[in-house]
Amino acid sequence: MKNEPQAPKLESPQELAERLDLQINDWLLLSRALTHRSYLNEHTEALEDNERLEFLGDAVLDFIVGAWLYHRFPEMPEGDLTRMRSALVHTEQLAEFAAKLDLGRAMRLGRGEAQAGGRTRPALLCDTFEAVIGALYLDGGIPAVNYLIEKLLIEASEDILENNKNEDPKSLFQEWAQSQGYPAPQYVTKSSSGPDHSKIFEVEVLLDGKPFGTGSGQSKQSAAKAAAHLALVKMGILQDKDSMHHESFRNGE
Repeated sequence: MKNEPQAPKLESPQELAERLDLQINDWLLLSRALTHRSYLNEHTEALEDNERLEFLGDAVLDFIVGAWLYHRFPEMPEGDLTRMRSALVHTEQLAEFAAKLDLGRAMRLGRGEAQAGGRTRPALLCDTFEAVIGALYLDGGIPAVNYLIEKLLIEASEDILENNKNEDPKSLFQEWAQSQGYPAPQYVTKSSSGPDHSKIFEVEVLLDGKPFGTGSGQSKQSAAKAAAHLALVKMGILQDKDSMHHESFRNGE
C-alpha cells in the first residue's frame, strides 16, 4: 500500500515573521491573523478567527496606501490618486501581495477548506493579508505596516501605471455610452463553471438591451471589467494593448 502524500508543514507565526522580517512581537495576535473561521471548528485551542483583524486591516490599508500615494506622486490629481488607490487595494491585488509573501504556507484552515485549495484562493489570500496588516498595526503601528508593504506598493504601482491598470473599463464604457445618448450599461452573468475555490464567471454587457461584449474572470467584477474592455475595443475606443488586457481578467487581475 502506497503512503499517501503528506500535506506541507504548516509554517508557525514565528517562522513566518522571521522569513518576512515582520515587525511584530505578539505571536498570538499574528496567529489570530492567520486563522480562518473553518479552523476553529476543528481545533478547540483556537479561540478567535481573523475576521475582526481583517476588518481593521482593510481600513488601515485604505489610509496608508492613500498617504503613500499622496507622497509618492505629488503632482498626481485627486481623481487619479483615487483610481490608483482602488487598483492597489482591490481583492485581486491584495491576493497577489499575499501570494508574493507566500502567506498560504502559514494560513490556518480547516481540513476541508485546505483540501479545496483555500491556500491559493484569491479571496482567502486577500482576507489573510488584510488581517496580517491589522495585526501589524495593532502591534507596531503605521511604521510596522509600512515596513512590510512599501516595496510591494512600489512594484505594483509601477505595473499599474505601465499597463494603465488604474483605468476602469466599466467607468470608461459608461462615460462613452452616456455621451452617445445610451442608458447605463447592464451587466448580466451568463454562466459560472468550475469548483467553488476556482470558479470562472462569464458576464455580458448590454446597451439598450443589445450585447456589446462578453468577458470571463474569477469573479463577477473581473468578468464585467473584461466585458467592458472588449466592448471598448470593438468600438475602437481602446486598442488591445491599452488599458487592462482582456486575458488578464481571466487570471483574476
